[in-house]
Amino acid sequence: MSGNTVTPPHAVSCTPSRAARELDLKRSEFDLAVHLGRIRTVPDEGGGGRRVVRAEIDRLRSEPGFPETLRESVLAVGTGEGAAILEVPPTRFTRLARLGLVVPVKFYLNRYRAVVWLYLADELRQFASDKTNAFLLTGRTPEVLRSQLAAGVDLRSRNWRGRHLGFLLRQADGPWQHAGALAGFLDPLQVAEIVKDPYERAHLNRFRPGPPAHGAPGTPAAHLVEKIMTADDPDEIAWLRSDLANTLDEARADQPAPRPARKPAVSGPAPNPVPPHKPKQPKQPETPDAPDVPVAPEEPDRPTRGLLSWLRRRNA
Repeated sequence: MSGNTVTPPHAVSCTPSRAARELDLKRSEFDLAVHLGRIRTVPDEGGGGRRVVRAEIDRLRSEPGFPETLRESVLAVGTGEGAAILEVPPTRFTRLARLGLVVPVKFYLNRYRAVVWLYLADELRQFASDKTNAFLLTGRTPEVLRSQLAAGVDLRSRNWRGRHLGFLLRQADGPWQHAGALAGFLDPLQVAEIVKDPYERAHLNRFRPGPPAHGAPGTPAAHLVEKIMTADDPDEIAWLRSDLANTLDEARADQPAPRPARKPAVSGPAPNPVPPHKPKQPKQPETPDAPDVPVAPEEPDRPTRGLLSWLRRRNA
């Protein structure tokens, strides 16, 4: 056997579905663990998405308390369970979430198309154990926070976007992928104002991530998810636009966007131009031939008649 034999990629890495089974995780738990950086992935050299190397699976399986510890680290709970962890009423928990004091890690739409936010149980336990947060869990909510709630503050969508953007940037393999992740949170009109070149915009859209799958494209559910995905706060939009413009400068310097090949100039004399087409003239009717008219014989010249008369007289 040759010493240059290349080990096939599937022998040292596996697909996400296979990795989830080997780690005793549901696919949703596995995806969240990847988002949070609990499980490291690598790009598939064949362009088939992300893969998990065998060494990473072995590392996780060798940790103490596997698989319960890993599963517990990605446990996501809703408002009711989250309130129970903090030992507060659900209404207070919702206020804390709207103020951005607890950050959602994912969401889904229920059958009524209402947004259900989910939070990491681990983070909620850490929040409850921090003594500096005790005044937020008991007693009257501070006046400054109550005024923000009265003004309609709700940072859940923005905080989720920031968290999701962090995941996408960790997965980015280059400046164009980095720029695409930023563009995924801006309205297309905002992106068009920054990226005026159509070829650059088309190249950037290749790396622009879509919103999480919630319903078929064009459905009310999909529109709602797209709204959550798109930045709407002026400060957030300004930061994304600035970061996108700077990242695009890096991407252009690293690798310009592809453009159509220019046609080579034609050398030598120019080809003869094709004569313009002349409209065909209508055929004129033929004129009938004029009838034959008898022509009288020419009369001899007078000197010729005199000579003939003289010869006749001489011969008489």
